Amino acid sequence: MTKFIQLHLLTSYPASNLNRDDLGRPKTVRIGNTERIRISSQSLKRSWRVSDLFQESLGEHIGIRTRKIGSELQNKFLSAGIGTKEAFEYASLIASVFGKLQSKSVDIEQIVHISPFEKLAIDSLADIICTEKRAPSEEELKLLRHENIAIDMALFGRMLANKPEHNIEAACQVAHAFSVHSTLIEDDFFTAVDDLNVGIDDSGAGHLGESAFASALFYTYICIDKELLIENLANNTELANKAIAALVEAAVKISPKGKQNSYASRSYASFVLAEKGAQQPRSLSVAFLKSINSDDYLTDSINILLQQLNSFDEVYGKCSDERYMLNTVTSQGNFSEFIEFIKK
Repeated sequence: MTKFIQLHLLTSYPASNLNRDDLGRPKTVRIGNTERIRISSQSLKRSWRVSDLFQESLGEHIGIRTRKIGSELQNKFLSAGIGTKEAFEYASLIASVFGKLQSKSVDIEQIVHISPFEKLAIDSLADIICTEKRAPSEEELKLLRHENIAIDMALFGRMLANKPEHNIEAACQVAHAFSVHSTLIEDDFFTAVDDLNVGIDDSGAGHLGESAFASALFYTYICIDKELLIENLANNTELANKAIAALVEAAVKISPKGKQNSYASRSYASFVLAEKGAQQPRSLSVAFLKSINSDDYLTDSINILLQQLNSFDEVYGKCSDERYMLNTVTSQGNFSEFIEFIKK
């Protein structure tokens, strides 16, 4: 059976600001001797996880990430006629099961991943408390579950500092995407016109501003440990295959949401190489240690990526058992066949 599934994607984005730093500019990373644009793995994973495509395929198996479960419970208890002090106490007891609470608050300090099964247990307990107007018992507070975990939890993991026995090792690793060439970040000076300003007293714009953007061809690397994913999902191979198919389709088709209304920077991957096998995974990022500098970034990037692939095979032996390519430059491959290849 396939142990590892590796994906290598080349995706081109026009003018965009998909993932911003603390100054509102596109994130960067220095690779080799040049500065590149970067999209963080956190940004990529969230965009895939909350996408319509992922939700429609796996909605009932997707968890929630929040630190406000206590606030939701407190409001529910207050609405049921429970006193302010008691509502705070009961909500705190339940929320603290999932993590340390903020000072004088029912909210958890860190965002925690809660499975649909755990959320159902929380809601059921809350209904009992609302009906019986009492504090939850110690037995009722055993809300964390090993069974029926969320698919996104199985893929991307969960860490609970106070309950390490309920930690889940991520079955999917996602590298930060980076541009295969050096990229200049530009600043767009823009104005907004006031529709009610007819220019009698003031003919100027209603607002002036600047927005940073860049354009780049990104390399993205993803590694899925299929055996671990199946184990995380209680040996449900069918559900694991469904999760892998949804994740791969999202990775190929879904773009991060940053500044989409301003730039409409939605792109499909132009090239995807999928590898399956039991050999130890390895990224092909070294192919772009030297930035691409040509008139045809995409074609040259594909060629350099495949050269690196062959070089690894020649030195270490074939690094995967099976491969499948989608190449929009040469119209190679079929997406439906590609997904079937991934699932086998």
